[in-house]
Amino acid sequence: MKHTYSNLSQWLCGFILFVFSSVSMAASLPDFTELVEDAAPAVVNISTVKSNNGQGETPLSGIDKENLPEIFRHFFDGREGSPQQQPQQSLGSGFIISKDGYILTNNHVVAGADKIIVRLSDRREMEAQLVGSDRRTDLALLKVDANKLPVVELGDSSKLKAGEWVLAIGSPFGFDYSVTAGIVSAVGRSLPNENYVPFIQTDVAINPGNSGGPLFNLDGDVIGINSQIYTRSGGFMGLSFAIPIDVAMNVADQLKDKGRVARGWLGVLIQEVNRDLAESFGLRKPMGALVVQVSKEGPAGKGGIQEGDIILEFNGIEIFRSGELPPLVGQVHPGESVRVDVLRGGKNVTLTIVIEELPDKKRPTSAVKKAPAVDRLGLLVQDLNPEMKQRWDVDHGVLITEVKPGSAAKSGLKRRDLITMINGVQITNAKEYQRVLDTLEAGSSVPRRVGRKGVATFIPLKVE
Repeated sequence: MKHTYSNLSQWLCGFILFVFSSVSMAASLPDFTELVEDAAPAVVNISTVKSNNGQGETPLSGIDKENLPEIFRHFFDGREGSPQQQPQQSLGSGFIISKDGYILTNNHVVAGADKIIVRLSDRREMEAQLVGSDRRTDLALLKVDANKLPVVELGDSSKLKAGEWVLAIGSPFGFDYSVTAGIVSAVGRSLPNENYVPFIQTDVAINPGNSGGPLFNLDGDVIGINSQIYTRSGGFMGLSFAIPIDVAMNVADQLKDKGRVARGWLGVLIQEVNRDLAESFGLRKPMGALVVQVSKEGPAGKGGIQEGDIILEFNGIEIFRSGELPPLVGQVHPGESVRVDVLRGGKNVTLTIVIEELPDKKRPTSAVKKAPAVDRLGLLVQDLNPEMKQRWDVDHGVLITEVKPGSAAKSGLKRRDLITMINGVQITNAKEYQRVLDTLEAGSSVPRRVGRKGVATFIPLKVE
């Protein structure tokens, strides 16, 4: 009998401990209800109207999707209608930053729109005017004709740390004012083609429709703008990225004052310093940004930065990873002088650089040229000159000058091979080659005629 009472006593003690543990854990979790009640009225839903003009355009036709990295999909609604459909589509979210009607959102939400409709939490709808947009940071500033509007409180994203609780409010898949929460996974993330934004990475569930919406901390302050997700399915997969509010407000202020954004430019090509490079340069640990190439007519060239320098500090801020440098340069106003500390020949050298404005990509500049990009098969090709045609006894085709990992390498293609036909289409030059390549469907297998050392053969090519 004593044994039975002993077991019962142990069970009761364990149960009581479990209850107290559960209650304690529940008490430690944040309660977002008050935050949502206070902040939600300043969050808006954004729809756009784009005329079809009889050209088969859709409400998303004006958005430049070609320059987006494949794995980073902005939050389009995904239902691109035909020209006959009603050209109004809910695209995303935004939030009010001033009582007189200024609203922040993503550039891709409103890009190419003929009409922008903003819907408030009280069901009011207003037409908004585009004050200005910035493609590099994917930000847009809107204005509605209204006063005494509810506004969000702006926080300080520079103080944000990994592990903090954050909350998003938006309209995923059209479900207005949905709330999701999570933690900050990392700060200062660099993403492909997004060199001027040190993204906030979170595990907050973000989906199409959240784009342009606010990211709050536990104090109810906006510390970011939801902008991108990592996805293979088109939906949330555990990684989302937000533009820091400090960066966003700098852009918004410039758009409001000048209608455009001027950002700093250094004029260098840099790479990461790994352990082997650090050892060879005499560094105790991998850090800094290694200068690979310098534009002689750019600020760096004029200020004395040389190829082989390792930039350790920029404007008083230590550089640990190369990706940290571009956002810092971009935030400097053109014409300002900054101190740059570099490691050169094992010695620390301090330089003073006058930062210039980042050149417009549309204008010819003296900026460092980028290496040519390989095609979707992993190849670089060039036209055949008369000497090549005579040597190999051909009158058409392209010459492979470089092979990178990809479909072509897996199929056995090599440098200096000739490609004369793909999928039944004769390849006359590099332009025709690219045109045919663009028509190939991913996952398909197509025949390809290849010449190697004067011998031609057909080889199947699996398009990845």
